Amino acid sequence: MSTLSRKDVAHLARLSRLAVTDEELDLYAGQLSAVLDAVAQVQKAPVDDVPPTTHAVPMTNVMRADVVRPSLPRDVVLAGAPAAEDDRFRVPRILGEEE
Repeated sequence: MSTLSRKDVAHLARLSRLAVTDEELDLYAGQLSAVLDAVAQVQKAPVDDVPPTTHAVPMTNVMRADVVRPSLPRDVVLAGAPAAEDDRFRVPRILGEEE
């Protein structure tokens, strides 16, 4: 069982540059001790036969192959645009309108 004292918490607070009141020193000492106990309990888990993983479930690449495919002709695409000019989409100016 881990036990942090008020002095330990005050030292950690000073290192972290945190302002802690006397009441908070008692509160945090108890809470941090509980956290350390929980971590110690997790460290006791039998993991010698468990292979290291990066995810809890197996993951595979879900992306499709990068293959060039035919697309719509430019004229058809621009025909659906609200405005077009010089074979490009024409959009309203958003910068420099006040100038």
